[in-house]
Amino acid sequence: MLHADSARNRLTGIGLISLTYVLFALLDGSAKWLVQSVPVLVVVWLRFLTHTLIASALLFPMRGLALVRTQHLRWHLVRGLMFVAMTGMNFSALQYLQLTVTASIFFMVPILVALMSVPLLGERLDARRWVAIIAGFAGVLVVVRPGSEAFHPAILLALANAVLYAFFNMMTRKLAAYDPPETIQFLPAVVASVVLAPFALAAWESPAGWFEWFVLCMMGIFGGSGHYLLAMAHRYAPASTLAPFLYQQILYMALFGYLVFGNVPDKETWIGAAIVVASGLYLFSRERRAPGKH
Repeated sequence: MLHADSARNRLTGIGLISLTYVLFALLDGSAKWLVQSVPVLVVVWLRFLTHTLIASALLFPMRGLALVRTQHLRWHLVRGLMFVAMTGMNFSALQYLQLTVTASIFFMVPILVALMSVPLLGERLDARRWVAIIAGFAGVLVVVRPGSEAFHPAILLALANAVLYAFFNMMTRKLAAYDPPETIQFLPAVVASVVLAPFALAAWESPAGWFEWFVLCMMGIFGGSGHYLLAMAHRYAPASTLAPFLYQQILYMALFGYLVFGNVPDKETWIGAAIVVASGLYLFSRERRAPGKH
């Protein structure tokens, strides 16, 4: 693993992960704009199809068949199916929710990873970590506000997406130790493109004009590049170093939402997001201080 070598590698990893979340914010913002006029299923499929075509044109000349060679094909297939489910739920939720709301809910992922580590990895959580996890879920409730007029059923899709992404993230970290980042980002996109093709073609509605097609192509670039850089970042720096930088995404989401859609997050969204961020950062700090961590 590269990240054992030097502080320079850790800084490289931080730079890569920061750029990753800029690209993911652009991906979500573009998707939110597109699903206002194009069926979600079509947008999801074209997002993966453009990702696959662009990545093939760029990577096959450099990597050849090594691009699709792996000892862990079954895990890539599972990740591809998860990719489909996550993207579909996320894009569907974006039809109805502000970018900052979906981002705040997505910030549950590190908290969920800590919680999942108990049954999946056999780890034990001390009382302080349990308090941080409970506080994080309380912060999400502030954002979601179940039972109030602000609650929208699409929030349930965003919550399900966060749970699934927590599993997806753990699988990405594991595969980053064995397969190159090009393979990690390419194979699931191929799986998603093939699986979705018959359903998307059955529901086909062509985008209205050239600009919609341009944005769809850019989504492939944003998504493919983002997942490539995510896998690359984990080769340069440990997860405990990279994880806190997830939270800069709320700023990109808020800026994109304001500039493109005129959305201004309400007070409750900012308060809830702050609680979730604080609990996640505390969990990261405890992880870094744990024996055997670096």
